[in-house]
Amino acid sequence: MKTAALIVAAGRGSRATRGDRRPKQYVAIGGGPVLGHTLMAFPPFADAIQVVIHPDDAESYADVLAWVEKRLPPAAFAKILPPVPGGATRQQSVLCGLEALAANGSEQIPSHVLIHDAARPFVSAEEVERLCAALKTAEGAILALPVTDTLKRGDAADMITATVGRENLWRAQTPQGFQFAPILAAHRQAARDGATDLTDDAAVAERAGIQVALVKGSAANIKITTAEDIDMAEAARAFAAETRTGTGFDVHRFTEGDHVWLGGVKIPHTHKLEGHSDADVVLHALTDAILGAMGEADIGQHFPPSDPQWKGAASHIFLAHAAKLVRDAGWSVSNVDVTVLAEAPKIGPHRHAMKALIADALGITPDRVGIKATTMEGMGFVGRGEGLAAQAIATLQRATTPA
Repeated sequence: MKTAALIVAAGRGSRATRGDRRPKQYVAIGGGPVLGHTLMAFPPFADAIQVVIHPDDAESYADVLAWVEKRLPPAAFAKILPPVPGGATRQQSVLCGLEALAANGSEQIPSHVLIHDAARPFVSAEEVERLCAALKTAEGAILALPVTDTLKRGDAADMITATVGRENLWRAQTPQGFQFAPILAAHRQAARDGATDLTDDAAVAERAGIQVALVKGSAANIKITTAEDIDMAEAARAFAAETRTGTGFDVHRFTEGDHVWLGGVKIPHTHKLEGHSDADVVLHALTDAILGAMGEADIGQHFPPSDPQWKGAASHIFLAHAAKLVRDAGWSVSNVDVTVLAEAPKIGPHRHAMKALIADALGITPDRVGIKATTMEGMGFVGRGEGLAAQAIATLQRATTPA
């Protein structure tokens, strides 16, 4: 089935912004905007992603896209369609997004749609996968949690009037998934009837007689509303983050030539480094460090020296391959650090260029890339000027759902 994700981000809620009055979907958590984290969750499950924003938020949304583009493979980022403006209420904004998807042409209209609140950035891949599985047999399905707390009914004076049974009660979450044509028709009919007080898309579906299944969600899939929610989200992210570390080492001898490649930068020198590819010890060591953190085989297994297609190849190809493996597995690079062992050439004048190139390849900022150099004080093959070596360490991080 062809599935679209519809992200509702047109709200003006600013209770979570601690004074700067930005809508909560643009507040930063975990090093990136809430909406950015939300968008990152859907490319594996959606053929197209439609975001609905407030007309005043075009600049803020462009910043979100710039952040996301650095972290998604090009094919995944290309799934994000141009945004459309929303309405005065969430219900109206959802209809705006559905109409935009319907206007893409008959061949592009999805069979199913996942409707999700921008302010729920912690929905997990497992939850979305369960929801999509339910939609194979159901007209509609939503993530939800059974109510476990004792419920009380109160009066105008905040006095308890009754204890409410919690059997068969669920707390609705998003995403909420539906067959596309029925939910579009249901939203259109609700708009024509003036039924504008429906609090979620399942309520719109119920009104139209659509059967909606309940799919077990997660307590981690919180909706950010207040400043306290931001604090809780940061704490949850820190608690739930899984970290891996890998190391790499590479060495190449000098041969006749007039330059070396280090960190993707061509540096004039009295010799060049001998190797099947461009012999960039920095990128080779770094690629191995990332592969190691992923539990993958080393660079030689991925790009065998016996394969003629890699003869003279630029080593940034190898690093880009490792970065793609990281993204595809749901990880992100937290930081990397490289030490070059060399008597010459001097690394200092080229450090910033190396940092910028590596950061771009890994989708991180240059301040997360360390480049250092040291001599061997005349000792060993490096000290004798026979070659260069580099050692690297890479740290990966992935958000996981606490048990």
